[in-house]
Amino acid sequence: MSTTTRTPATPGAPERRTTSRSARLLGDRRMPVLVTAALFLAMYIAGLSRYQNYGFGDSQVFLNLFIDNGYLLVAAVGATFVIMSGGIDLSVGSLIGFTTMLTAWLVQDVGLPLLLVIPISLAVGAFGGFLMGYVIHNFEIQPFIVTLAGLFLFRGLCLVISKESIAIDDSEVSSLAQTRVPLGVGDLSIGAVVALVVLAAAFYILHYTRFGRRVYAIGGNEQSALLMGLPLGGTKIAVYTMSGFCSALAGLLFMLYIQSGDPLHAVGMELDAIAAVVIGGTLLTGGSGYVLGTLFGVLVLGLIKSIIQFEGTLSSWWTKIATGVLLCAFILIQRVMTTRKKT
Repeated sequence: MSTTTRTPATPGAPERRTTSRSARLLGDRRMPVLVTAALFLAMYIAGLSRYQNYGFGDSQVFLNLFIDNGYLLVAAVGATFVIMSGGIDLSVGSLIGFTTMLTAWLVQDVGLPLLLVIPISLAVGAFGGFLMGYVIHNFEIQPFIVTLAGLFLFRGLCLVISKESIAIDDSEVSSLAQTRVPLGVGDLSIGAVVALVVLAAAFYILHYTRFGRRVYAIGGNEQSALLMGLPLGGTKIAVYTMSGFCSALAGLLFMLYIQSGDPLHAVGMELDAIAAVVIGGTLLTGGSGYVLGTLFGVLVLGLIKSIIQFEGTLSSWWTKIATGVLLCAFILIQRVMTTRKKT
């Protein structure tokens, strides 16, 4: 008669399996994006339940999130590339303001057609980003210092053009600003459509091209990327060039949204762009994140503004307070995730 030997259960095995599952969950690179998407969904549902009688559920209210934040989405996409590579760009807001001033001056005072001014502005922005990337790589200076210098440079150039606001009454600008793209359930502005095209292009570049893989590799471990023979300098310079281009494009969209140029336009918007990227799940240390997370980060910030407007009794400063709280929360989530990965 055969006997069956049973192995006694190991004490604590279920707990270890549970801990292992939670560790894998926290270590999943998609987790921050899913958290941001869930946060946006929860906020939107809360807005629907609270402001249902005030038209919050109208589809155009949702589409307005893209219309009112299209320029921020473009700027945040550029910042995503920089942060993903392990860098930082503090010149975004100043470059946006400078682009509005340059465009307004060339169209309104010089009299150049808008179709000629657009490529000039984009080229200036891309060249500014190229210079900052070149200095960062070739002189081995911290991105914080170089882009901080860029912040002061472009803000100063705004004042060189004019110390006063320049209103734009050009018919081409007005026509383009008022153009709407019908979607059946509502409409989008040209700026919102451009922002979505930029988002789609960035998604493809980051996830389906060699350049995108290089950005991830450099942000993950710069020395390892160098040992693998990746073009470190060229990738870094290209990343800051793209950020400068996106900042200039965001400036053009902001100009269409405001229809003016002002030396004080977009003050502090670089912090909004960085906050959207971080809330969207991109690690500040680089090497991990998704551009779709940046989209949800921008939508969360835009939804906070919309809820405050519908509430009617709250100051606009509550937007900054809520952004600060969310930013701290997501930085803590990032810290927990990186700690779990190391252990």
